[in-house]
Amino acid sequence: MGIVWCSSLNNSNSKVYSIFTLGVKELSLLSMMIALCVVSRSFFQFIVNVQPVTAILLIITIYWGVYQGLIVSVLSILITNFYMGMGIWTVAQIVTYFLIIFLTGLLKKLPAFKNSILVQAIYAGITGLLFGLFISAIQAPFFGISAFLPYYLAGVPTDVMHAVGNVAFYLLLTPILRKLLTQTIQRWRRASSK
Repeated sequence: MGIVWCSSLNNSNSKVYSIFTLGVKELSLLSMMIALCVVSRSFFQFIVNVQPVTAILLIITIYWGVYQGLIVSVLSILITNFYMGMGIWTVAQIVTYFLIIFLTGLLKKLPAFKNSILVQAIYAGITGLLFGLFISAIQAPFFGISAFLPYYLAGVPTDVMHAVGNVAFYLLLTPILRKLLTQTIQRWRRASSK
């Protein structure tokens, strides 16, 4: 059921079974996007919560597809957390990105959202705030429900930094990545229609 829904949110008209068969071209582009997320997360780790990963994942989801956004998010988090540190937060990060990517998949069906980089940038800022809320809510059962509110409130300043960083990175990266993704996908479609 989730796979069918995920397929319906993709930009392609491919059938459900094709989700499981990634071609070499798609794997290459996915690998580049994962590498971009891993390197950028590592490079900006000295600034708490100000990293371009969320912005990159939003761009991938909006201009390529939900499925691709999910793949890049999971692998990016796992790879970077292997050397930054694994813990319960890894699960919380993956689930949080799933929620944000699914929400983005729903919003990208709205023309007002899909056609406005400004609206998308504002949404990128909102996802920075949502990220902190989701992380706190997902980890609350492990640390005690009573600890949720203090834990969440303590993280609000870094959530605001995340939001501001997301807007800045989104506005900087969208022109480049949107062009890369849309031109590559159009080239694939032209080649497959011949």
